[in-house]
Amino acid sequence: MSTLDSDQKVDYITFSGSGEPTLNSSLGNLIKKIKEITTIPVAVLTNGTLLTKESVREALLHADLVIPSLDAATQEVFDRINRPHPSLKIRKIIEGLKKFRQDFKGSIWLEILLVKGINDSPPHIQKLKEAVIEIDPERIQLNTVVISLSEMETVKKIFGKKAEIIAEFDKIQHTPSSLNLKDAVLAMVQRRPVTLQDMAVSLGKHKNELIKYVDMLIKEDKIRLATHEGQKYYEPFFSGNHKIKHHKGKE
Repeated sequence: MSTLDSDQKVDYITFSGSGEPTLNSSLGNLIKKIKEITTIPVAVLTNGTLLTKESVREALLHADLVIPSLDAATQEVFDRINRPHPSLKIRKIIEGLKKFRQDFKGSIWLEILLVKGINDSPPHIQKLKEAVIEIDPERIQLNTVVISLSEMETVKKIFGKKAEIIAEFDKIQHTPSSLNLKDAVLAMVQRRPVTLQDMAVSLGKHKNELIKYVDMLIKEDKIRLATHEGQKYYEPFFSGNHKIKHHKGKE
């Protein structure tokens, strides 16, 4: 017996996972097939970068809810927080979101991840607000790794009535204690590749304090050290990855 045949309440059938759903060229057909067999609404979580493509926008028109992310409003901040491919430009991504909004009949919930010291400055928050006004989503979901609840409340007021805070502050506080610092590091790496310096800035801790938790996670095969264009960063460890020798080396 499948979940669809049971009495279990299902809010959405969601395309998400560790990969980017819009990279699948069959996404539109998959959504249509699902809607042929159930009335449960379909949601898609996406980083939004491929909404610059008309074919991707058309594929997502079949969904009921799309939750794209927008963590930056300037190219400088976008490069720093997302480490994108050089061809990706934040202005084009915002324009893609605007075009999708014009044709999409469903709901858009825009998620913004705020990282302390990287994209949370008042001038940048204002630029994000201007981009959000252009996109005109139904909801603005504010998430964070380490920014305090009071700071998030201030940002929420700036974005207005559509904004809601979805971060869980009972798990990760503004300055994580030693008991949850390891979990905070893992949460950052699982979101996107980060350097040790990125962790130090975001978590408000010295790199020497963080490295012991980084080494623990490497030994537990939860994260791995990788190098790209001479830059060392940490990413999630998957069984398909080549296992890198454990070490205590600092950046």
